Amino acid sequence: MSTPPLNPGDEAAPGTPGSGEDTCPSCNGSGKSSDGKPCPTCGGSGTIVEGIGGG
Repeated sequence: MSTPPLNPGDEAAPGTPGSGEDTCPSCNGSGKSSDGKPCPTCGGSGTIVEGIGGG
């Protein structure tokens, strides 16, 4: 089973326990940068995978 490639804004691979999807903070979920190209942080998806919880 191969893991999907991570985008620069991802903290973990999708499906990793203790992680979840969130709106990309760089493009606010649009998937595009200010010049209309795919957002480099989320790879154009509009979401990132980050750790949840804490403590």
